[in-house]
Amino acid sequence: MEQSTGPLTPATRPTVRLTRSRDDRMVAGVCGGTARALGIDPALVRLGLVLLTVFGAGAGAIAYAAAWILVPEEDAAL
Repeated sequence: MEQSTGPLTPATRPTVRLTRSRDDRMVAGVCGGTARALGIDPALVRLGLVLLTVFGAGAGAIAYAAAWILVPEEDAAL
């Protein structure tokens, strides 16, 4: 039987660090790392960026480029 630890509070919630993925990447690993941090499928993040690029006057491409520059790559040795 498992013990219940109660509800997650900001003090007990695990922290997730946003990094670019080394394993799940197509170009720079931005979508793979973002999806891992959010706990969703990377294809959804990629689809969102494509839609934002097409319908958002290039905002998705700008956001991807900014994340490529600003978000650090995950450590090779985990």
